[in-house]
Amino acid sequence: MALDPTPRRPVSLALRLTLSIGIAITLAFWALGWMIVHTVERHFMAQDAEELEVVANSVQHILISLPPGTSAEETALRLAGAVKGHHGMYYRVDDVQGRTLFATPGAKLDVLPLAQGAASAVDVDHLHVWQEQAQWYRGAVVRLAAEHGTPQDFTLVVATATAFHDHFLSSLQRTTWGATVSAGLFAIFATWLAVYRGHAPLRQMSARIRDVSADQLHLRLEPERVPIELSELAASFNAMLEHIERDFRRLSNFSADIAHELRTPVTNLVTQTQVSLTRFRNADAYREVLYSNLEEYERMAKMIGDMLYLAQTDNQLVKPDPVDVDLSSELDALFEFFEPWAEELHVKFKRTGHLPAVRGDRWMLRRALSNLLSNAVRYTIAGGSVTVSLTQDRHAAIVRVSNPGEDIPAEHLGRLFDRFYRADPSRQRNGDGAGLGLAIVKSIVEAHGGEISVRSTDGVTVFELRLPREPADPHS
Repeated sequence: MALDPTPRRPVSLALRLTLSIGIAITLAFWALGWMIVHTVERHFMAQDAEELEVVANSVQHILISLPPGTSAEETALRLAGAVKGHHGMYYRVDDVQGRTLFATPGAKLDVLPLAQGAASAVDVDHLHVWQEQAQWYRGAVVRLAAEHGTPQDFTLVVATATAFHDHFLSSLQRTTWGATVSAGLFAIFATWLAVYRGHAPLRQMSARIRDVSADQLHLRLEPERVPIELSELAASFNAMLEHIERDFRRLSNFSADIAHELRTPVTNLVTQTQVSLTRFRNADAYREVLYSNLEEYERMAKMIGDMLYLAQTDNQLVKPDPVDVDLSSELDALFEFFEPWAEELHVKFKRTGHLPAVRGDRWMLRRALSNLLSNAVRYTIAGGSVTVSLTQDRHAAIVRVSNPGEDIPAEHLGRLFDRFYRADPSRQRNGDGAGLGLAIVKSIVEAHGGEISVRSTDGVTVFELRLPREPADPHS
């Protein structure tokens, strides 16, 4: 059986809150109404029990006051007057042999079997309820013990009609349940209205967010003007917008820098080609043009390769292949590689300290160190030395590359690792690279979980590279 590929949309927050709060309030009203009805019903039961107890006492008083030898007719006559002033009361008196001495006409009191057990007095817990011909009754069976000369025990069945109480309770129940339903519906409506009004700041925030576009990234929410529950959301959204605006500006600048960097070699290629085609030249002249064009192609190829590498590291497509790397050996090999160029510029290399092997990608770390050394050689004053010091602390292996030269202004230090950024825009780019070397160094260091920083004071510029050390083996 094919499954529905479209996921069901979750129920809205407004509906969830409205239903949950509305149901809770409705249940509370229902419980309150049940308590009211139950309390009134218990009150009527207690009231009936008092009335029945009065009748029972009156009957008992009559039985006690009967002189010995009183005839059955006289006994019945006296018992008939026991309920004067009590309307809707019914009772029956039986002797120990089960003979009925008196029974009021009307209700059939024999529906209460004596086997249920007679109580010594009338109370709420021993009341019985039954229905007869659409009429409800509440009654009790009471044992009248022989005392004060009473020759024998008697059993009294006493009851009262509850029509008035039942009518009142029915009316109360209808009113209570009607009020409960009305209150529940009102509570649900009031809850929905409160939730709707409570979501007004969210709707305002949504409207504000809809205004954000590529040319409106400066827009911000105002956390101090929204409810405190939404202030953190507004602050988080503002922080996200700041990241997006910064990255968008960086991307725009990056695109402009790429266009500028590619336009120069392309312009050179076009110009040289046009000049070469203006008149006939010999093979040596054409060969010279081709060599010149080749240099421009190589420069563009290197720049494109660097940009692709940065794009891959930004998207975490380049993963370090960790091995044990001896940074001292890597630096010695790089010193040897750069030595001919450094000698031309009258620059020397110096290394101090030693580090144990670190875990990292050998080729990535070699590339980062190579970029730092080439940058240092390029900006070192003639006769100076590029110094590389190796140290460590509890958490990191530290490589510091320092070179003497002009101080870099403080406002430029934070942007040295940006792509195509140069602290000295007037410097010719030919021969100085495309300005991506330090950006690549930063991406490599961050891919290894490290960090890089720079400072430039008193005629010395120092790049500090920190690589995390491997955690100690707990079993060693």
